[in-house]
Amino acid sequence: MTLKDLKPALIWEIFDEITKIPRPSKKEEKIREYLVDFAKKHNVEYKVDEVGNVAMYKPATPGCENAPTVVLQGHMDMVCEKAGDSKHDFENDPIETIIDGEWLYANKTTLGADNGIGVAAGLAVMIDNTLVHGPVQALFTVDEETGMTGANNLGEGMITGNIILNLDSEDEAQVFIGCAGGIDTTATFTYESVAAPAGYEYIKVNISRLLGGHSGSDIHRGRACANKLAARFIWAEMKKFPVALASINGGNLRNAIAYEADFTIGVPAAHKHELVADVNKFIADVEFEYKGIEPNMTFAIESAEAPATVIDEKTAKNLIYALYCAPHGAITMNPDIEGLTQTSTNLASVKMKEGNTIVVTTSQRSMIESCKHDIARQVESVFTLAGAVATHGDGYPAWPANVDSNILKVAIKAYEELYNITPLVTAIHAGLECALFRAKYENLDMISFGPTLRDVHSPKERMHIPAVEKFWNHLAKILEMVGKQ
Repeated sequence: MTLKDLKPALIWEIFDEITKIPRPSKKEEKIREYLVDFAKKHNVEYKVDEVGNVAMYKPATPGCENAPTVVLQGHMDMVCEKAGDSKHDFENDPIETIIDGEWLYANKTTLGADNGIGVAAGLAVMIDNTLVHGPVQALFTVDEETGMTGANNLGEGMITGNIILNLDSEDEAQVFIGCAGGIDTTATFTYESVAAPAGYEYIKVNISRLLGGHSGSDIHRGRACANKLAARFIWAEMKKFPVALASINGGNLRNAIAYEADFTIGVPAAHKHELVADVNKFIADVEFEYKGIEPNMTFAIESAEAPATVIDEKTAKNLIYALYCAPHGAITMNPDIEGLTQTSTNLASVKMKEGNTIVVTTSQRSMIESCKHDIARQVESVFTLAGAVATHGDGYPAWPANVDSNILKVAIKAYEELYNITPLVTAIHAGLECALFRAKYENLDMISFGPTLRDVHSPKERMHIPAVEKFWNHLAKILEMVGKQ
């Protein structure tokens, strides 16, 4: 079975085409070209603004001309993560999809259903002439995953509707009416390369196959962070022996929980056997701690050649101490919505760069603006005390929930009529572009919904196939009900 065999055929056919187009964040040229060609092929009116967002416009079906204009919104880019043994090139290779029962995966990479399925749904509406609806617009933004650049810099006149259906949520039978705001905090350490001490022996440790996941929607699940594990072990060894830190790298993207890391350390030769014994004890402890949470966690240990240089002792200690004590995970939970994280921080990546620098990337989220800045300042303080230069990104605001939303009422009624149950109305700890649209257009009425996705931003990302049809039916029903208002 292939994607083209799935139903509804139109949305799956378009999603299949999207999976074949490389679309990393900030490198959306190929997917933008596809969108423009799609509009031209189907005689759909379109615009492209200065930052590369694409908007499309479809007139109302007969009899619905006076209905409010509805904007369907999704983002072009995808998070590009892969398993350590994958050779996939995200800038050139298509995503290889795998159907496993009711779930769609990719082969050792992110699937890109976040937000390829939202884009596919928007395009399907543009060309499906069996639908009933008022005036419809579709907006496809760039760089949502690494800065929300498209939403931040949306061109004037790209959209004119006052109703936005954001198609970038991950739980079918749920309607989202609010989201967390976010900000990035980056810490840069500058170190000296010093001659490796004589008489030391080295090991390399690789931590891999953690679940990782989305730093918003999965941060409260208690999953292991590879960067925290690496720092924890090295810190303990530094308390026992003189330790030479030759290298450390872990994680990749600011909005993904680090699922792999590696480091190379050396100790005086007399302590080599004790070091190896400590590694094995550490592995046993961590496997016990995360039993039932991290079923595939893997540690690989090997002897390493003595390097010519290592990180100077002071910087190495400051780095490891800061990584070990830096907060990570859910900080507080929302008091009103069960299971919703209120404030969190993610120790996303540690990367050794050219010019003798080590860059630590973190991201903070909160449903409350003041709490977002508070946790970001805490992270800044930890790394500043450790001698790093800490800076913050521009960030993006939260989207406050509006329980009196008119489009929310329509969405609830539409789902009840389709499936005879009331969808859950909630908010999401991840960031959504709705917050930025609201800052630009105060009178927007917005909701977000989508099919069920799991483990997004990780190579385990998957989409529930039956949920796609329910999502499509729900979208079509909302458009019809608005069109007949």
